[in-house]
Amino acid sequence: MPRVVDGEQRRLDVAAAVLRVVLRDGLDRASVRNVASEAGLSMGSLRHYFATQSELLAFTLRAIIERIQRRMAALPPEPDQRRRAELVLAELLPMDEERAVENRVWLAFTARAMVDPELRALQSEGYGLLREGCRSLVRSLDVPEPAVEYETDRLHALVDGLAVHAATHPHQTTPARMREIIASHLAGLGRPAGAA
Repeated sequence: MPRVVDGEQRRLDVAAAVLRVVLRDGLDRASVRNVASEAGLSMGSLRHYFATQSELLAFTLRAIIERIQRRMAALPPEPDQRRRAELVLAELLPMDEERAVENRVWLAFTARAMVDPELRALQSEGYGLLREGCRSLVRSLDVPEPAVEYETDRLHALVDGLAVHAATHPHQTTPARMREIIASHLAGLGRPAGAA
């Protein structure tokens, strides 16, 4: 009797193989052939799930987005909105090895999205989700409506900047330092520049 293969699980296993290849060898080496080898599959088996490298990479990027969304949805209730915002933002930043891997891979995909239309669309979707998340957090902190867009821009830029700095200078931009910066930023949301 032939073995039944869970297609969705196989696709997730392949996405995990993509992450390993990208981290070890770089995004350019995440070819269908190399990923098939990493996943212990034949090229034909892998092509049954992903016809092209772009399709393979797009699925992996979507898997990262969904993993982050699941973690945020699983956060415990937190009545203090500033503390809740800190917890949500910590899920987006490389605070542990899992999130550091996601961050490094996301940055590699972002660079590739500049020349790959399929990845560009997905990267734009991720960008939009992050921006909307920042806007939602800003509004939850009772920032006056006229300042919401400005504060959304600032928070979005801060999160993006911390993610890049943590990937490129992890010994300087540590999880503790990122938490400190985020807490300080959130405490000052909506205040005019120079206000005490």
